[in-house]
Amino acid sequence: LLLRWRRRRALWRKVAEAQERQERSLVRMEAAVQRFREQHPSVNVASILSLPLPELSQKLRDGSLPPDHVFYAYVGKALQLATETNCITEYLQESETQVRKAKLMEKQGLLYGVPVSIKDSIDCQGHDSTLGFIKNLNKPAAEDSVVVQVLKRQGAIPFVKTNVPQSLISYDCKNLIFGQTRNPLLYTRTPGGSSGGEGALVGGGGSILGIGTDVGGSLRFPAAFCGICAIKPTGKRLSKRGIMSGVVGQKAVAAAVGPLAKNVESLALCLRALLSEDMFSLDSTVPPLPFNEEVYSSTKPLRIGYYETDFFTMPSPAMRRAVRQTKQLLEEAGHTLVPFELANVDYVIFNYCVRGMFADGGSSFVKKFQGEMEKGGTGLFFWLAKAPYWLKTLLCWISKPFVPRLSSIIRSMKENTVDEVWNLHQEIEDFCQQFIAQWKKLNLDVMLCPMLGPALGIGYPAKLSVAVSYTMLYNALDFPAGVVPVTLVTDEDEEQLKGYKGYYRDWWDRTLAKAFRGGVGMPVAVQCVALPWQEELCLRFMKEVETL
Repeated sequence: LLLRWRRRRALWRKVAEAQERQERSLVRMEAAVQRFREQHPSVNVASILSLPLPELSQKLRDGSLPPDHVFYAYVGKALQLATETNCITEYLQESETQVRKAKLMEKQGLLYGVPVSIKDSIDCQGHDSTLGFIKNLNKPAAEDSVVVQVLKRQGAIPFVKTNVPQSLISYDCKNLIFGQTRNPLLYTRTPGGSSGGEGALVGGGGSILGIGTDVGGSLRFPAAFCGICAIKPTGKRLSKRGIMSGVVGQKAVAAAVGPLAKNVESLALCLRALLSEDMFSLDSTVPPLPFNEEVYSSTKPLRIGYYETDFFTMPSPAMRRAVRQTKQLLEEAGHTLVPFELANVDYVIFNYCVRGMFADGGSSFVKKFQGEMEKGGTGLFFWLAKAPYWLKTLLCWISKPFVPRLSSIIRSMKENTVDEVWNLHQEIEDFCQQFIAQWKKLNLDVMLCPMLGPALGIGYPAKLSVAVSYTMLYNALDFPAGVVPVTLVTDEDEEQLKGYKGYYRDWWDRTLAKAFRGGVGMPVAVQCVALPWQEELCLRFMKEVETL
């Protein structure tokens, strides 16, 4: 008992030190902004913050805006957002040196002088990548991740790291070290996760470009919940070297790194900058495919597949309306829309996604929590991963007649043999080929899909792991998928929500109905999807949706 008490005290000390560091970061930001404003009282911060990224980067490159003016404008705004939403874990103070150097440098690189925020799990030299785990504190990264190196070579200035949920396997944004991040549009709502700090900071205007990761919707949830845009590329389109993962080594569900920004043109500019010789030489496992301008700027009418529901998670009235209205606008603009029949999403979620990520019965996932004081946020998965095989079998059998989805999740979390894992990988490959065959039979260019929304209340994602079905499908398939906000929740949507029952009418469906409530005025997005390696076509479609 004494040993446990001492261990807990040591952990609390580490947490307290990290929180002090976080506080010092904000004090440094405040001091830096104050100093700059005293020296440059005439700088029009509001006009700088109002510029979209393409315009801002142009002004930085042609010299009409000095990089320090832009940098400190964003540091000031980021500080405000950090105070309001608790989205920043650390200020990268070396960014001030970078700004000073940038003023003397040639104005090279597509992102010259652009301040960029970085998700906690992406390595920045000299800084922790905690994943919300106490054991990862005081273990600064030896070097920048490849993505950060490329950003710097393109002239960008990474200036803050942002908050994540513990372990990253959650679409909320809370951990014991840095606490809960709030949605900048409504503080009682989650900003989404796991790139939740990025969603809050970019959504609130404290960063013009953010970099996050996505293994089940971790870029798309924060973007949709905070009313901004994001794209999850094909898993290997951008380098993942130097990026910490929630479940290391699993190959069933593809993780990806990607940008978040206020508009689609900013995402395109970021991908243009990242898909450069720098990335291809720093990581030879990334295919040398530069950004395809011709595809992105094409104006030929598109043939678009669409569906309003996946028949697993019933869409909220606002989600359904978002798809219908977008479909109508696209048709009026001359595009062809074709219904797409989705089948067996329940099988995909349970047998490919859950089973694929926890193919070892969840033992490696549980190991990550050893020596930690809190196991929250991952809800059901942590407790099931810890349960012995006999208990899982019993629970699976008991729950099957009453809560079939719970029974399926429990069954999916058993330990697999190597042979079973290989068969699973083969099954996922076959499913992907069948999905592509159905896509090509309809002669589609892209797909319009629902995106979960509006933002759920804080704490609800931990109870609603099943609601990732709309996003996680495209990690299992490894297709590029982006989100674009298209509407706001209306009083009529809220009224219709009273009749929300769900497809299973189980505890999860009842909880999701509650989680959606009270979202009037909150943004709702749609998901835009393309075939693997077609990021430019996905962005072109997103741009079309955004324009309409």
